[in-house]
Amino acid sequence: MRLLIPALLFPLAATAQRAVPSYERDIAPIFRSYCSGCHNDKDLEGKLSVETFAQLRKGGEDHAEPIKPGDADGSFLIRSIEGKEKPKMPPKDEPQLPEAEKAMLRKWVAAGAPGPAQDVSILKTLTVPKVAAAAQEKPVTAAAYAADGKWLALARSGVVEIREAATDALKTTIAGLPGKVNAVHFTADGLQVIIASGITGLHGVAQLRKVAGGDLVREFGGHADVLYDAEISPDGKLLATAGYDRVIRLWNVADGALLRTIDVHKGAVFDLAWHPDGKVLASASADETVKLWRVSDGVRLDTLNQPQGEMAAVLFTKDGEHIIAAGKDKRIHLWRFISKAAPALNPPVHSRFAHEAAVTSLALSADGKHLLSAADDRSLKLWSVPDLMLEHAYEAQPDVAAVLVGMPGAENFFAARMDGSRSVVAVERKPAAANETNDAHKTYVPHEAPLSHLTETEPNNDASMAMPVTLAAEIKGSVSAPGDADVFRFHARAGEALTLEVNAERSKSKLDSRLEVLYADGRPVEQVVLQATRDSWFTFRGKDSDTSDDFRLHNWAEMELNEYLYANGEVVKLWLYPRGPDSGFKVYPGAGKRHTVFGTPALVHALGAPAYVVTPLPPGSKPESSGLPVFRVNYGNDDESARRLGKDSQLLFTAPADGDYLVRLTDVRGFGGEKDFHYTLTARAQQPEFKVSVGGAGPKVSPGSGREITFSVERYEGFDGPVRVDIASLPPGFTASTPVEIEAGQASAIVAIYAAADAPAPDESADKAVKITATAQVGGKDVTHELGTLGDIQLAAAPQVTVEILPGADRANVKETPGRPLEFSIHPGQTITAKVKAVRHNFTGRVELGGDDSGRNLPHGLYVDNVGLNGLLIVEGQTERDFFITASKIATPGARLFHLRATADGGQTSRPVEIRVVAEEKRD
Repeated sequence: MRLLIPALLFPLAATAQRAVPSYERDIAPIFRSYCSGCHNDKDLEGKLSVETFAQLRKGGEDHAEPIKPGDADGSFLIRSIEGKEKPKMPPKDEPQLPEAEKAMLRKWVAAGAPGPAQDVSILKTLTVPKVAAAAQEKPVTAAAYAADGKWLALARSGVVEIREAATDALKTTIAGLPGKVNAVHFTADGLQVIIASGITGLHGVAQLRKVAGGDLVREFGGHADVLYDAEISPDGKLLATAGYDRVIRLWNVADGALLRTIDVHKGAVFDLAWHPDGKVLASASADETVKLWRVSDGVRLDTLNQPQGEMAAVLFTKDGEHIIAAGKDKRIHLWRFISKAAPALNPPVHSRFAHEAAVTSLALSADGKHLLSAADDRSLKLWSVPDLMLEHAYEAQPDVAAVLVGMPGAENFFAARMDGSRSVVAVERKPAAANETNDAHKTYVPHEAPLSHLTETEPNNDASMAMPVTLAAEIKGSVSAPGDADVFRFHARAGEALTLEVNAERSKSKLDSRLEVLYADGRPVEQVVLQATRDSWFTFRGKDSDTSDDFRLHNWAEMELNEYLYANGEVVKLWLYPRGPDSGFKVYPGAGKRHTVFGTPALVHALGAPAYVVTPLPPGSKPESSGLPVFRVNYGNDDESARRLGKDSQLLFTAPADGDYLVRLTDVRGFGGEKDFHYTLTARAQQPEFKVSVGGAGPKVSPGSGREITFSVERYEGFDGPVRVDIASLPPGFTASTPVEIEAGQASAIVAIYAAADAPAPDESADKAVKITATAQVGGKDVTHELGTLGDIQLAAAPQVTVEILPGADRANVKETPGRPLEFSIHPGQTITAKVKAVRHNFTGRVELGGDDSGRNLPHGLYVDNVGLNGLLIVEGQTERDFFITASKIATPGARLFHLRATADGGQTSRPVEIRVVAEEKRD
């Protein structure tokens, strides 16, 4: 960790961390605990002994020099204990080194692997000279800076020290305080401090003291147990106190009068925070919640109950737009602050798994752009605000950094630890990732090469015997025996996108193929690095390997649409939230067999099996540890990801650099046979393409009502862009809500074809005049496919019921323009109201409008909310129903027509209305 220690802050350097590990103190105990049982002068397994430093440097039968001083990555010792080289040490059936011990060894080697002053056996008792114990300062339990940065207050047990921040010179000592001091804060003018302390089980007290001399100004009592916090409002007029007795008290600072008592929390209150405008107070509690209070009358504005453990710290961002909290669930939570004046739900924005142990403290930098967090495992991490992206993970601290404070007028932080040490922590920004060996970002225009037809030649079982192939090629062969592998060598340019596809099952072969791409020396080619950001598991029931619906996951409320979910090697993408207590996520494509991502296989997942939300990173990335796993996915495929080719494989490969590569073909089960396991392997440039199909052709449309037409797209070889569908030359009196776009990454779009009340019945010539086209940009070119007509369009009988979408109670989001569809506007993360009206012509039953699919053709990320178990409906005897539309935070700005469909009477549709997603203006 880089510590910024100006000359005037020299006293803080006295407890700086030791830069280089000591062999005697740090390294020998590791060898003694984990290595010496097998590698000593007597046993000498592998002809290696670690009993003395000299024997260790000598090495064994496999490696003459297991340590390369100054080169940790090149040292066999480090690579072996990190599992990067065989044999892995210690063996799997022996106790494994903790991560901290591995890090210590790596740091020692990187620093030159300095040896001991006296090289003796680590298995013999050493005579250690007695050294007088160094004086150690008492733990710092709280700290604060004055607003102008002049004074620093430090709390130690029952004492508060007021020091000059620039020189560390002691100005005032406030002693005799009751019990441990848990919080200290300066008043806005820097002339007084408020101190929270108390005696466990007896009482809690806050004292207002003068900085000059420490004289008592006023005392605020009344608590039945120790206080954990006492916070003065931004205007200096109010004081909030809270502690173990679960009670929050609001006081008038000027005269000490108790204004209000709030007793709602079910656990101790560990931290308080004032909103910058002083009108709202936040409290973090052991009851696993953060609560928000309107200060003027004590009304609870919201309970933030997403955390899964005691909350130890809470704060508002400097602009007052977000709330941040953390605690025992090891996560940092961030909510958007909505309930500024009246009770309202404050939407969760982030829940970052931040540390491997409970988070103990949080602090914001003076500019509000950085958040520092500390945890019980001695870790210290820096995050950007408000997106909570990890900026830097500092080296392990010498002890828990229980106190963090943002320094006035600077980006830096002050940290104080339980061993009494303290230091200034400078903001460190994570350097941009570099991957010198990966040139896949280069633009490569593939040349059109004729397809050569080849026959596999044996032996070609491994890299040394790989059959050379010039692309493009079609190779006929067979996995001729159980365990057989067929390997082919080809050359590719950096950025060249290739399709590798097997045709086996489709040609009546028994082969269940698997494809892998390797480097020329046989090493796998890494495709993507997946860093887990949230942990979860499957609840209620497991999952088969096909369905895309009902993924029930623990802690699903912290997950967002379009996030990737990793489970036991399979990666899918979240498509739609659970829509009630008896449902789970839908994953892409939203219906039918689920699609996988990154060529991963579709698998069965047991009840309780772990799952993780993951963030994809470039190949070769080495993300900072967060306590959650990192998964490295190589180029490989069992079944084609869209599940169209049965058991046949298709692998989309982009070459990371110029060079030779291998494609390895095997049977997943290890089966084989000369005749029954034949295949055709095609290797060629990728050919992105799409195909659109029409559902609902030959519609029977009632006068004054509509029917649906569905357009579905199949995407091939990496094409994932939007597709525009147009219907031209409809019969007189008929209209359609086109053009319509099948959004990027989505599978379908729905239009309503509508017949005017006086529309004539179409004849054959009118039907044939209809023209449907689908257009998309593929490879930088516009590609148009003719889809034919809508078939026999008929005028049906008069409708029994028709439906119409109208403005809801809140008309602020509605725009009505003569001659245009009704227009609704919505921000990402917002919920708006609308109304559906049914006209019952000859229908008295329930008007059912669908469940989670009730909003027809809404943009991805928007959905009709609060549909309940029975869906959106208008019950018997009624003609209207309010409904809600919610936009998730991933909703993309733009406009789109949508409608409702009544399932009665054959599926009558409303006239389409427009919904416009508008990006919310950013506040200064």
